[in-house]
Amino acid sequence: MSYTNLKLEKRGHTAILFLSNPPAHTWTAESLADLRRLVADLNADREIYALVVTGEGAKFFSAGADLKLFADGDKARARDMARRFGEAFEALSDFRGVSIAAINGYAMGGGLEAALACDLRIAEEHAQMALPEATVGLLPCAGGTQNLPWLVGEGWAKRLILCGERIDAATALRIGLVEQVVPSGGALEAALKLAEQVSKQSPTSVAVCKTLIQGARGNPLRQILPVERERFVDLFDTQDQKEGVNAFLEKRKPEWRNG
Repeated sequence: MSYTNLKLEKRGHTAILFLSNPPAHTWTAESLADLRRLVADLNADREIYALVVTGEGAKFFSAGADLKLFADGDKARARDMARRFGEAFEALSDFRGVSIAAINGYAMGGGLEAALACDLRIAEEHAQMALPEATVGLLPCAGGTQNLPWLVGEGWAKRLILCGERIDAATALRIGLVEQVVPSGGALEAALKLAEQVSKQSPTSVAVCKTLIQGARGNPLRQILPVERERFVDLFDTQDQKEGVNAFLEKRKPEWRNG
C-alpha cells in the first residue's frame, strides 16, 4: 500500500515507518490522514508486533507542521489541522503493539509530539528536541501539553513549552524524555533490537499490558487495580496463555498465535 509522505517496510514481526517529506519531514493533512490508515492496517496485520518510527535521512526526525499553513490566520484550516494531528497521533498511541520512535535528528513541534505518542523513544546523540509553538503564538495541540509532563514532570514540561527551551539527547535521557541514547546513525538499529525483544513476548499479553499501563494516566489506582486482575484472568481464554506456560515448562520457544 502507498501512503502520503510515509514509507512502510516490514521485517519479520516489525514494521518500520519512515517519515518522508524532505527536507524536514513536515506533516500535511494528507500524511496525517494516512498515518491513521497505516496504523489501522498494521492493527489488522496479526503478524506485526512492533512499529518503529524514524525520519528518512540523517538530519530530521520531523520538524512538525509547515507553518505556512497557518500564516493567513484561517481558523477553519487551523481547526481541521488540529483535529487531524490529534486523531493521527491518538491512533499511533493506540497501536495494539509496541511503538518505538528512533529519533535520528531534529524532533520539533509536531515531530516531537509524534515521538511522544510512541511507547518508547531512542535518540541519536546529535538529536535536538523542542516544542517551540508558543514562540510563534501557537501551542502544541497533538498531545504535547499532556504527554510531555507525564514523562518528564511539570517543571521540565514548562521549560520546554513555556520557555521554548530546546534540549539535546543527553538532557532528554536525563529527564526521562527518551529511554536510550545511541551514536549518530544508530537509532534504527537499536530500535530494531528492542523490537526483536518485543517479538519474544506474547502479543496478546503485550496489548493488554499496554492498555493497563496507559490507563494509569486517567484512572485512580484503586479503580484500575481490580481491572488489572480481571484482565489477568481474561488471558486464560487465549491460546497464547496456554502456549506460553507450556513452552516454558517444556523448555522450548513459544510459537505465538496472537490470540
